[in-house]
Amino acid sequence: MNATPTDGVPVPSRVRVHHLREMKARGEKIVMLTAYDFPTARIFDEAGVDTILVGDSMGNNMLGYDSTLPVTLDELVVATRSVSRAAKRAFVIADLPFGSYEASPQQAHASALRLIKEGGASAVKLEGGRAMTEQVRLLTSSGIPVVGHLGFTPQSENTIGGMRVQGRGHDAEESLVADAKALQDAGACAIVLEMMTAPVAARITEILEIPTIGIGAGAECDGQVLVWTDAVGIGDWRPRFAKAFGNVEEEMFRSARRYSAAVRDGVFPGPEHTYES
Repeated sequence: MNATPTDGVPVPSRVRVHHLREMKARGEKIVMLTAYDFPTARIFDEAGVDTILVGDSMGNNMLGYDSTLPVTLDELVVATRSVSRAAKRAFVIADLPFGSYEASPQQAHASALRLIKEGGASAVKLEGGRAMTEQVRLLTSSGIPVVGHLGFTPQSENTIGGMRVQGRGHDAEESLVADAKALQDAGACAIVLEMMTAPVAARITEILEIPTIGIGAGAECDGQVLVWTDAVGIGDWRPRFAKAFGNVEEEMFRSARRYSAAVRDGVFPGPEHTYES
């Protein structure tokens, strides 16, 4: 354990599954950000972020894809390996991308093994509720922690009609609650709740013994996650549920302009940057 915070609760030197449950029990919010590379993950890890998600959101935020659907398992293995090398404290979760787990529990197992063995992840995340319980059960029985994902599930955007808030209406609410219970019973260690009405997310959070991580699901979840580019102010559009806590894009732009001017003016490199012998 590292030094203790002001409330006297020991801070784990390495966040693990049981620490997340303990945080829920204490009412301590879990902090999650996405990351897809070594330097970004290093910064977030040193900043004290509890969990880092290597999400398939890298597709439309890093790789220029129109959605998460084209992201491959190979791409996520490379990204996960980079993040895992940087994270000394944070719990690293890697997404199972579209097409890598839905067909069968065995397919999910083979894909998850790559993210754990080659990527160095501590857990994997998959989308879906009751239909995915056999996948979750096999993975957890094999020693692979699984994080579920309910509500708006980006990999299913073609079947659910795009980015739409989930959980509206009695039937929709009861279905989500049943999905959440089924994932917990199958062994999931946490569940991401995305773009879900706040009352439904609060109800699920209260019912479950495992933590919930919200993204556009209100303040009553056990933790929150944002795509890191949204959180630091990169890009000229972000969803309603996101907030920029900085303006990194503007600083990067200014830095690139200053560098360009220095090179063109012959100011850089200066004597202090030159090897004379």
